[in-house]
Amino acid sequence: MTAAASEPIACRVHIRPVVGDIALLSLGRIVSRQLHPAILGGNVSVEGYSLFCACPVDRFEFTEDSHPLENLQKTLAGYRLENSSSFSNVMPLPGWIGYFSYDLGRYLECVHNHAKDDLRMPLVHLAFYDAAIIYNHNTRQTHLGVLEYTGQKESVEQKFARLEQWIAQSQEYILELPPRLPRADTSELAFQTNMTQAEYMRSLEWIGRHILDGDVYQINFSQRFECPFRADPATLFLWQNTYNPSPYAAYLATNERAIVSASPELFLQIRGQDILTRPIKGTRPRRLCECGQDAVEFNRRRYEELLHSEKDKAELMMITDLQRNDLARICIPGTRHVRHPRKIEAYPTVFHAYSEVAGTLPRANNPTLFCDILRATFPGGSITGAPKIRAMQLIEELEPTRRGVYTGCIGHIGINFDATLNIAIRTIVIQHGMAYTQTGGGIVADSDPQAEWDETLVKAEALLDCIRAVDKN
Repeated sequence: MTAAASEPIACRVHIRPVVGDIALLSLGRIVSRQLHPAILGGNVSVEGYSLFCACPVDRFEFTEDSHPLENLQKTLAGYRLENSSSFSNVMPLPGWIGYFSYDLGRYLECVHNHAKDDLRMPLVHLAFYDAAIIYNHNTRQTHLGVLEYTGQKESVEQKFARLEQWIAQSQEYILELPPRLPRADTSELAFQTNMTQAEYMRSLEWIGRHILDGDVYQINFSQRFECPFRADPATLFLWQNTYNPSPYAAYLATNERAIVSASPELFLQIRGQDILTRPIKGTRPRRLCECGQDAVEFNRRRYEELLHSEKDKAELMMITDLQRNDLARICIPGTRHVRHPRKIEAYPTVFHAYSEVAGTLPRANNPTLFCDILRATFPGGSITGAPKIRAMQLIEELEPTRRGVYTGCIGHIGINFDATLNIAIRTIVIQHGMAYTQTGGGIVADSDPQAEWDETLVKAEALLDCIRAVDKN
């Protein structure tokens, strides 16, 4: 079946409730063993919905394309929702799941090619799933959603039966994961980076000159870590969902690679005509409270430090304003507003500061509008800098390798074109026996280069520790 057919494939959605609760982690294990699984969420920190899908019926991806959004629009327009279900506006429906690489941005803005494309990841990878297990974390209720359309290879009942079988298998499955290991010093972790500390410092010096010249105000600069990985990527995802749960976690696996994301950051949420973005700026380390009173006191100090940091406040304000401007390009005039100017949120290994910016779209989402939204907002300002285009140009000149999925977005576009996309930070790519992860931070005029270097290591240590724990067992 081809999504980009001349006439859209009309789909009818069928929703069926599931009696009783489900074991999220065990279900994640069962679904991860199916063909080309896609799991969004699947842990206790998720506030909205988790999706469990596998066995896609269509796939769309490209590596180099002179008209990426035009081709994406044609692909998304290949399917349409025919019936209006009472569930259509209250829960995510089956549809597309995948990622948009950060490097898609070079086709949306004037950014020349400098960085090496050594991982050769597609700019966009989307798979179309006509059946999904949908878990509501607020009500702890589960529903099965399937699509019915002409030419389908399975009947509606066969799709429901497949999903029910996964749930039944998960209820009998006892999940065993490697234990959390003692935190290792960075020097003890066997990894390579795409730049030395000296190269990182020289890049920050160069960024500082551009900031002093008024060329940019802030740049999100990052470095990549890599190490051998021989374990099961799904175990890495489940380990993260157990010991480092995050609200926008994701697991995608194909024959070519697996992507494990523990992202805490929302890029875009689209519900009908409502759109929301949630940029993060400002990070401090956090220790597990079960480690004793020293950890409690450490966490209190780091929280207070982030709460009162003028640098981090200014950084978030700058990006919040950038996101306001991005949403203004596609929202009804006068509807764009800052819902929350600044909040601090605690995660297992870090504290983050974030804001929320919302607005109203001129109409309910559709393939054309979705591509317009990407054109106006992608990539997210929190992981580029300000002004965005100039920051992206400098990132391309200074970072030696392409970012790939890192700081792009991962998520879901339903058959009704509601969407939830994360910012792909805290994300690990596994391919050809290697694991790759990348961390960075916002560089501004008064940034301390050593502190910025240390921050990238703090962020990387949690990811490298989980790789070490899973790969060691």
